Amino acid sequence: MARRKKQAKNTAIRHLIAKLNPKSPISEQYRTIRTNLQFSSVDGEMKKILVTSSGPSEGKSSTVANLAIVFAQQGKKVLLIDGDMRKPTVHYTFRIDNRRGLSSVLVSEATLEESIEKSDVADLDILTCGPIPPNPSELLGSKAMGKLMEQACEYYDIVLFDTPPVLAVTDAQILANSCDGSILVLRSKQTDYEAAQKARDLLQPANAKLIGAVLNDRDMKKGNSYYYYYGNH
Repeated sequence: MARRKKQAKNTAIRHLIAKLNPKSPISEQYRTIRTNLQFSSVDGEMKKILVTSSGPSEGKSSTVANLAIVFAQQGKKVLLIDGDMRKPTVHYTFRIDNRRGLSSVLVSEATLEESIEKSDVADLDILTCGPIPPNPSELLGSKAMGKLMEQACEYYDIVLFDTPPVLAVTDAQILANSCDGSILVLRSKQTDYEAAQKARDLLQPANAKLIGAVLNDRDMKKGNSYYYYYGNH
């Protein structure tokens, strides 16, 4: 039991490094990504940002969680939505209840206000996945989802979406059509070139602009502790 608690604590540190160690080089890289996102929105407001990956275990959920934190640390009012209604993780990362959330709002079992949870980071609120539905794609593409986005944008400066891998299901593509920009997360030495290219090709037809990619777990140079790189696709 003690070992499991230690592993859970280590996982939390790894996932929320921008909160627990804001002066670390990795946290600085998340702030660099935040700055790049703000520069990319010069020609238009970018409030709804989707984060996805080509496949599983590439770091999209930890990336979007830390992005949410660094935006909130800047004084923005931020809502992080767990749009992965197949393998949700946001409630584990922030250790909050998942009995109601996004799915509850979309099927009118609860209002958005009732379903949003406060995190322990100032200015950062969370909308977890809620009960896993049998029809995620249909719910994400519904009129109810569009209404939820409109409501969220009235109250928040930034709305971030954690979505399933783009090569696995169509959920990310569906949500991308309603977002202002999309980010593709890739893992060094794991994501192969063909998978990354296919994921990019699937996202490009969406109405949302594919802003760029986050390449994580890459050593930039020997002896350097910067692991995250942001660049245009």
